[in-house]
Amino acid sequence: MTATLPETRPAVTVKGHWIDDWRPEELSFWQAMGARVARRNLIFSILSEHIGFSVWSLWSVMVLFLGPQYGIDPAGKFLLTAVPTLVGAALRIPYSLAVARFGGRNWTVFSAALLLVPSVTAAFLIKPGVDYSTLLILAALAGVGGGNFASSMTNINAFYPNRLKGWALGINAGGGNIGVAAVQLVGLFVLAVFGAKHPGIVAGIYIPLIVVAAVCSAFYMDNLSQAKNEKHAMRDASREGHTWIMSVLYIGTFGSFIGFGFAFGQVLQVQFKAEFSTPVEAAYLTFLGPLIGSLIRPVGGALADRLGGAKVTFFNFIGMAVGASIVLVASQQKSLPLYLVGFVSLFALSGVGNGSTFKMIPAIFKAKYADEHTARRISGAVMGISGAIGAFGGVLVNLVFRQSFLETKSADAAYIAFIGFYLVCVAITWAVYLRSSNRETAAV
Repeated sequence: MTATLPETRPAVTVKGHWIDDWRPEELSFWQAMGARVARRNLIFSILSEHIGFSVWSLWSVMVLFLGPQYGIDPAGKFLLTAVPTLVGAALRIPYSLAVARFGGRNWTVFSAALLLVPSVTAAFLIKPGVDYSTLLILAALAGVGGGNFASSMTNINAFYPNRLKGWALGINAGGGNIGVAAVQLVGLFVLAVFGAKHPGIVAGIYIPLIVVAAVCSAFYMDNLSQAKNEKHAMRDASREGHTWIMSVLYIGTFGSFIGFGFAFGQVLQVQFKAEFSTPVEAAYLTFLGPLIGSLIRPVGGALADRLGGAKVTFFNFIGMAVGASIVLVASQQKSLPLYLVGFVSLFALSGVGNGSTFKMIPAIFKAKYADEHTARRISGAVMGISGAIGAFGGVLVNLVFRQSFLETKSADAAYIAFIGFYLVCVAITWAVYLRSSNRETAAV
């Protein structure tokens, strides 16, 4: 009798940075080479996404440089930070779809190189005498960095097996989110070394980093031929009520994180003028909140795995309402230490909520649909939609601050609005996902 050798499938081949046969769910394939290739793509995806977040958040730093010689009031500065948030939110869905259309590696190279436009223009055009409309255009250009998160998450999702997607996406998201804190540290460095008269240096520092990210992506990343946009997934997801409910909750978590990240330094300067005679003194504190919120995001996912996403989200929104109340009291009492405690807690809780809300989405549709492919197809589209709408929440945060200063010359009305919204999110989470009578979502 002749022994029959087991059939072996060919190893992955890469042609012009395109991979035609990718089998991450096969353990032998994954251990032999899949893990190594996926890890390499993850590393350089994080690099480009991180810089994208920094460029998107650039104007949270730039407004600290816009002193009296620019003639812009606090309301005008909040509009400058709202514009890139709006553009970035609008780009998230087309950026996520572009990965399958052009290839993850190709799109990462293009989207990274595109960051040169807002960086170069900001480096050379921001100076006393520039008109406000030009500043608005420059701020809008920075919005392209907001789309990088969506395309990066979509790309990395395709590289990893289901059992490792949570870890990979958590690392990818956290590494990108830290870009908000990183650009504020760069701003602090420029303020401390060169002073407040040279805002262009902040953007200029990122120009060589962008080139490095684009070149590394070109050399070390890959496209997956099998990555495809699920047919009608966005249309079907838009018909799901849970899509819009989760989008509201994500406005409360990610919208708070990115909105406060853009506004924190500016609010600090306006509310506590006596404590901060120069922008550099405020800049020493502004990076702390975004850094903590970024690092703690995986904790929210881990807690959701253990306790349930809805339960973690429910108590998290209660905590955010308490945090905003502390900020309100501190603002009225002019207590900087209490103010910092409240605001840093808001950043930390928004990070936890980012993780727990995103964990809820696949659980919701896994409970609703018996077919695993349908559940995965819909939940992926819902993540894209809620991610875009959540980012739009950052626009709302800045517009609420702007209106509060226009109407009352303080941010207290804004804090009251945030408290009210968080309590609405508490009620929604309980009513839809935690009531014992709601069997469809009992496992969330």
